[in-house]
Amino acid sequence: MTTPYIGLTIPAKAEYLDIVRLTLYGVATKAGFSFEDIEDMKVAVAEACNNAILHAYEDQIGTVEVQFEHSEGYLRISVKDEGNSFNYVQTDPDEATLHHKSISEATVGGLGLFLMQALMDDVQVRTNSGKGTEVILLKHLAGQLNRKEEMV
Repeated sequence: MTTPYIGLTIPAKAEYLDIVRLTLYGVATKAGFSFEDIEDMKVAVAEACNNAILHAYEDQIGTVEVQFEHSEGYLRISVKDEGNSFNYVQTDPDEATLHHKSISEATVGGLGLFLMQALMDDVQVRTNSGKGTEVILLKHLAGQLNRKEEMV
């Protein structure tokens, strides 16, 4: 049995991001998220979509698929493209932090993932042998189990 979700397939163009943000607002409001959490999610989702729009298709026409899955205590958001993927290596969030580094040590293009990790409770990136990338963002409702509590 599959979990019900709300899905969008948009052209991989920046002018369609407002549709994703508005849909996220509606879904997250119905799920009971605070205004602050919704704003954090909007930034993270926009960053994931921007990555797909800017890097997946280069000069080709493509689409970005966004799915919102609300379940008891959390919202799971998937942003997926079928374009060029990149060589992503999942790192420990504590090792990936920029807190103890100078800005000159940050790589251009990698800051978006740090931003998503800072705003969401969990971020996963899945690549598909050179074609397609999926970014999965997870946010728990306030008062629910979060990633930091899971690690204790």
